[in-house]
Amino acid sequence: MKILGVGNAIVDVICKVEENFLLQNNLIKGTMKLAFDKIEFEKMLSNLKIEKTISGGSVANSIVGLSQLGNQVGFIGKISDDKFGKKYEQGLKQENVSYFYNKKNEELPTGTCLIMVTPDSERTMYTFLGTAGKIDQNDINLEAVKNSELTFLEGYLWDEGDPKDAFNITIKNSKKVAMSLSDKFCVDRHKPHFLELVKNKLDIVFANEGEIMSLTNAKNFGEVIEFGKSIKKLLIITRGEKGAISIYKDTVTEVDAKRNLKIIDLTGAGDLFAAGFLHGYINRLDVKESLKKGTELSSKIIQKIGARI
Repeated sequence: MKILGVGNAIVDVICKVEENFLLQNNLIKGTMKLAFDKIEFEKMLSNLKIEKTISGGSVANSIVGLSQLGNQVGFIGKISDDKFGKKYEQGLKQENVSYFYNKKNEELPTGTCLIMVTPDSERTMYTFLGTAGKIDQNDINLEAVKNSELTFLEGYLWDEGDPKDAFNITIKNSKKVAMSLSDKFCVDRHKPHFLELVKNKLDIVFANEGEIMSLTNAKNFGEVIEFGKSIKKLLIITRGEKGAISIYKDTVTEVDAKRNLKIIDLTGAGDLFAAGFLHGYINRLDVKESLKKGTELSSKIIQKIGARI
């Protein structure tokens, strides 16, 4: 198998909202907020019109993208044997993704993410992790990890306790490890742990400009470049209209963003960028071509609703 993803198994519920809805519900545009109460989550959802429902999760979106590009891929993520869990599993199978998890009745339901798209196409997420956030080391299929050329993890998954144990056993048994920092919310919440991972345990790191500047406490992007050179890992940074950049040792490679796009929804832009880049990487393309492939896929996904091409 080329790439195995390990991440939050989340069903995405996509809705269109006005700016004032975010203000009224104390949501910060462009970020992800966790709902710790299922009742609170369902109350918010009840006030919205659902545009689309699809099995998602950040790394799962990337893995589906990789499958669509013809790569043999798999995914591990914790679900419950409920309506959303069955829908989630079915969604992966339809995309030719091998799913290395046997669902059963869990104490918590399958995770759900409310994705609110404002008129400027920005997406703001409100997530009830459900059983997805309870993943532990016993949920990790070590045979699948060992048989994969590369394992792809998401920062959203990392948390103290069982998820941390799942992370560690996955990294320990992987040939190579890539990880997305996922969200500035995650970076700010887990900064010391993420720094440790980035510096010492990962081979490839994906971040957007805001996430990496927060992680490194950088005052400007020049400091980010110096950090990237110092860690001697492959650091991939998306910069919106400024394009994308990779840093490895003393080599910095840049590509421009696609222009004149009809942007509809930014959901999945980072996920599909990672899919494109990893497709290039795992198929031995050079870094510049891999960055271009990531840019190509991300430009396609932002011109449609949802995070699946």
